[in-house]
Amino acid sequence: MNDYVGHLRLGVNIDHVATVRNARGGGVPEPLRAARVAEAAGADGITAHLREDRRHISDADIDALSAELTVPLNLEMAATPEMQAIALRHKPHAVCIVPEKREERTTEGGLEVAQDENRLAHFIAPLRDAGCRVSIFIAADARQIEAAHRIGAAVVELHTGAYCDAHAEGRFADRDAELERLREMSTFAHSLGLEVHAGHGLTYETVKPVAAFPEVMELNIGHYLIGEAIFVGLDASIRRMRALMDEARA
Repeated sequence: MNDYVGHLRLGVNIDHVATVRNARGGGVPEPLRAARVAEAAGADGITAHLREDRRHISDADIDALSAELTVPLNLEMAATPEMQAIALRHKPHAVCIVPEKREERTTEGGLEVAQDENRLAHFIAPLRDAGCRVSIFIAADARQIEAAHRIGAAVVELHTGAYCDAHAEGRFADRDAELERLREMSTFAHSLGLEVHAGHGLTYETVKPVAAFPEVMELNIGHYLIGEAIFVGLDASIRRMRALMDEARA
């Protein structure tokens, strides 16, 4: 079982730097440059989701990040043979398996592990053997956590979207219930020996309660930070998030 660690890691997701670039075409803004700024601002790692339709991050971005990053790369991807081959070629520090639907704007929920255990166990085995730290992006649900543990994942990343949505919509009773569910499932996952991460939709207003969970070792945050960067710059947006996380942890 992992011991509690004081420092809470921040993974900065740079997908939407690529979204802005792709809206016009060409090479700017450059995701690799954003990754370097993020590292300088206090990010412990960089997350990038290579989608099947390549709507934002491209294969060339993954090539560049794999070659140039000095902090760990967390490659988010669907459980497909194409993505497995890409991950095995690059051997990133971490691979996070996520659900993916072409029509969705962003990842809408956690992966259904319990109903697909056999396939997912075989899918992640070569990634583990290649030295990648395999994470599964799931809802805060005991059934899914148990399934992730059974298939041999090292990490679960709990989907914080329902909690963040309830806060944004003023549904505070629902928000508090979702937060309590996240708290309980963080403890449960940790008790099984899984490392616990969390992410999706976190903002300056919602990050501290999740960051305060002692079992959570890493938060992955992207869209909000890129949005704030329009107004204050990427360095400042990340430094503020880093400070809020540290305050919550203290």
